[in-house]
Amino acid sequence: MRASGLVKRFETTTAVDGVDLVVREGEVRGLLGPNGAGKTTLLRLLFGLVAADQGEIELFGHPLGSAESVNLDGVAGFIEEPTFYPYLPGRVNLELFAELDGGVAAGRIEEVLEVVGLSGRGGDRVSGYSTGMRQRLGIAAALLRSPRLLLLDEPTSGLDPGGARDMARLVRGLAADGTAVLLSSHLIGDLENVCDAFTVLRLGKVVWDGSAQQLREQAPGSAYRIATSDDDRALEIAERHPNVHATRSPTGELRLAVQGRADAYVLDLGRADVAVRRLELVVSPLESMFFALTSDVELDPAALADLIEVALARPRPLHRERRFRPSPRRLAVASGTCTGPSGASSRRSSPRACWR
Repeated sequence: MRASGLVKRFETTTAVDGVDLVVREGEVRGLLGPNGAGKTTLLRLLFGLVAADQGEIELFGHPLGSAESVNLDGVAGFIEEPTFYPYLPGRVNLELFAELDGGVAAGRIEEVLEVVGLSGRGGDRVSGYSTGMRQRLGIAAALLRSPRLLLLDEPTSGLDPGGARDMARLVRGLAADGTAVLLSSHLIGDLENVCDAFTVLRLGKVVWDGSAQQLREQAPGSAYRIATSDDDRALEIAERHPNVHATRSPTGELRLAVQGRADAYVLDLGRADVAVRRLELVVSPLESMFFALTSDVELDPAALADLIEVALARPRPLHRERRFRPSPRRLAVASGTCTGPSGASSRRSSPRACWR
């Protein structure tokens, strides 16, 4: 997928402002940005659900058509939360999606249910599914057509840590088979160990684009909390290391803001007979880079130390719960050729999907 110079305006608001984006075969790219950065609007443009005011989009080397007539063969995914008929079982919902897409091979529905860990719950009504289970079912719907390009909006929302790890393994497996994957999130921690590359948006513009390794190398620092056998001595030793900024928190714990690596400092603690009883990474290099790119704050050691307190105050794991609102008018692409709902105004007329 290749997008160049994309612009989308809504009255006086420019939601997407000159965005260039490339997702290559077998690549997992993270689309990052705070809420309101333009991520969802960009995905809607890529799916053809809204038309760009300027710019071009290519899918598999061919220009994307108009919003009224879009050929999305080989593309799958969802925008915002996937929505289904709540009064039907998950398996029946997938059968309906498959019918909309012209049918699938025998056994494919059971296969995708197995892949996302729902084989034992496929016969249960979706109304009884948790948020994470509905998210898994949405991914199963996207996988029905064995996509070459997979676009997922906040795919880890509502998943517990185990579910998020399963999601990461699934995505990496798809990429290993050649699928191009674009994952949107406002939480870099959800995608840190999944993506090969990142594109960061702020206020509709790309503020950073490159590989995961480049992002780590350019990161302003990382932050830790540390417990030792002699915290006063640990503070003294930190003063010898220019790349380590150590402070004591209001609760008495030590905080470290580190530029680069903390190895030399930790080794010096050992040489001074100061035992390290706990060293916990609180803000990863990628998280600090994300904060620096999407805010107006210069991330010096003092600001990084403040970021530690923010990180420790938030609940972990941090997942956004979404209210289940089935609505056929809010389209999210699962598969097929989108031509609009064509008069389907009833709330029960169809699950949210591409319409033929």
